[in-house]
Amino acid sequence: MARLSLDPARLTAATAGLVAVDAARAARYPGDPGTRQPVHTCYVPADKVDAGTPAAWGAEALAALDEHAPTPGVLASVLDLPDELAEPVLARVRDKLATEPVEDLRVDFEDGYGTRAQDVEDADALRAADLLRAWGLGSAGIRVKSFDTSALLDRGLRTLDLVLTAAGGPPPGFALTFPKVTAPEQVEALVAVLALLEAALGLDARALRFEVQIETTQAVIDAEGRFTVPRLITAGAGRVTGLHFGTYDYTAACGLGAGDQHLAHAACDFARHAMQVGSAGTGVRLSDGSSNRLPVGSRETVHGNWRVHHDLVRRSLRHGFFQGWDLHPAQLVTRYAAVYAHYLSSAAADGQRLAAYVARGSGSAVLDEPATAAALALSLRRSVDCGALTAAEVTDHCGLDVAGLTALIERRPL
Repeated sequence: MARLSLDPARLTAATAGLVAVDAARAARYPGDPGTRQPVHTCYVPADKVDAGTPAAWGAEALAALDEHAPTPGVLASVLDLPDELAEPVLARVRDKLATEPVEDLRVDFEDGYGTRAQDVEDADALRAADLLRAWGLGSAGIRVKSFDTSALLDRGLRTLDLVLTAAGGPPPGFALTFPKVTAPEQVEALVAVLALLEAALGLDARALRFEVQIETTQAVIDAEGRFTVPRLITAGAGRVTGLHFGTYDYTAACGLGAGDQHLAHAACDFARHAMQVGSAGTGVRLSDGSSNRLPVGSRETVHGNWRVHHDLVRRSLRHGFFQGWDLHPAQLVTRYAAVYAHYLSSAAADGQRLAAYVARGSGSAVLDEPATAAALALSLRRSVDCGALTAAEVTDHCGLDVAGLTALIERRPL
């Protein structure tokens, strides 16, 4: 019989304190929520939206594609796509723009909307409530004004109250974006207001949740040198669903000149990495910012700005940001082209690695850990969610259906 030196009772006493630690960690870091994450958020000022906005964005994007990149060859040339990817990417982008051009839409009452007379914003808020119900999108909502001043705070909360009251509570897929956050106390104040709204509208506790925009330097590091991102999530008391990066406010706050205010700047990389580290494992999802280089005007300008946008989206994907903001319908062309090229170019290799992991075979040149297998499975499931691949194509690559992928993501036995 094997001999042990440690007394079981003393061993239990020595490690008893870890029970509470493990429980706290499990509560704080539940992992990915398992629901579909949009690949983008379309940003439209509140006075510009109407019942046909999602379809109109798709139609305008298709028109731009037909005018400026009608063939696989032209698309490959503009975006520097491998020849073998150009045809499937173009076909799938066309289908996406015709069937589901907008995955997520935010009616903007902040910077893109500006300051209006009270009755004007009231009317737009009531109209937004009707539209959010009518669109029936998987994800759509509003961005209210910031809490920077008492006037902005009062107006933002009035708009939020009007929208939710008129809608009879949050419409399915409702998303609330909280901009220009500078301190956890602002998040705590919004949490308190949302609890009041839930009580007033007869909603379940924590039915109202929100995204925090990381677009101030204080949202990354505060005045005392403390790391702010985890504190914002804690202040959200389980209501924070996402962290969305604000390209231009953040780079301007860092003192960058207009020519250096873009997503590829190292200052943005620092903020993104802070967002990743501060939210990893919490279930709070990340969204990258936008590009203000709009694909409008001459073919040369459209092609140039498409190339910029496409490269920024591919770069965001490589950095682990699977969502971003789009400011113009024609950016949908390069949003989906970049996302689809990303998944199509990696699907075969990812599927092969995942199949080898599941088989526990010795023939694979890569020895993957369970965490990597979960990441491979999540990437393949994302490719199905956004329309880059079909479920059948993913099964051909790795041998697993969507349920099998989900089991690996959740670290459950197949």
